[in-house]
Amino acid sequence: MPELPEVEVVRRGLARWIAGRTIAEVQVLHPRAVRRHADGGEDFSAVLKGHTLGEPQRRGKYLWIPLAGEGRSLLAHLGMSGQLLVRPETAPDEKHLRIRVRFADTADAAGGTELELRFVDQRTFGGLSLHPETADGLPDVIAHIARDPLDPAFDDDAFATALRRKRTTIKRALLDQSLISGVGNIYADEALWRARVHYERETAGFTRPRTAELLGHVRDVMNAALAQGGTSFDSLYVNVNGESGYFDRSLDAYGREDEPCRRCGTPIRRRPWMNRSSYFCPRCQRPPRAR
Repeated sequence: MPELPEVEVVRRGLARWIAGRTIAEVQVLHPRAVRRHADGGEDFSAVLKGHTLGEPQRRGKYLWIPLAGEGRSLLAHLGMSGQLLVRPETAPDEKHLRIRVRFADTADAAGGTELELRFVDQRTFGGLSLHPETADGLPDVIAHIARDPLDPAFDDDAFATALRRKRTTIKRALLDQSLISGVGNIYADEALWRARVHYERETAGFTRPRTAELLGHVRDVMNAALAQGGTSFDSLYVNVNGESGYFDRSLDAYGREDEPCRRCGTPIRRRPWMNRSSYFCPRCQRPPRAR
């Protein structure tokens, strides 16, 4: 699934092209794309028609677009393969196009092209849904999601305290979206490699300085990924123009099984972990002693 950098790349693209535009028409082409809207596709389309889109927002891996003056937001669930694309109206439909949003004011000032927003989803695990906003401006269904480490309001000290109290292992903690959001399997492995920490190390032993160091690596790897458009291992993870990121070329641990560690030359190992895989250097990231 896309993690913080990939979702932020999409958010920035939407902010550039669709913020402030008014919806003229919504076509729901597959019912699963609006399955979280209890009244179905026709009602979903009718509710959105005529509304103006605000500035796209993100918390962690979650992306939403406020409806201006409505107290509601359009939440995007990208799932495993969801894409939000801004396309010319004349562009051929994508094979897995699920929702089309046309605007009343879509002329691209640069070229006079009429643009539309398309939700494309090969595996139909994702979708769009409408939700009331909390007092903090969050869709109510994600009110429990913690701030992410790139959020200026993220509280490092509170995170350090919560981490020690969690009584779990460090990678589980990094993937706990109620503790810290936006970090997924790829960037957890990358940050832990940079910090020389094994993924099974217990959080109870993390001092504040050690936690601060790890957070620094989390932020560094995410900012580096953002600068390169995110990580794309296949054509499913793209920006709003359909372009893939290229941070996969800079990964130090994830996906590099049997390749030499860039620090010490020891082959990177992969281990099954919670229906995923963990990649680490057995020399730089020594496993904790068995109890």
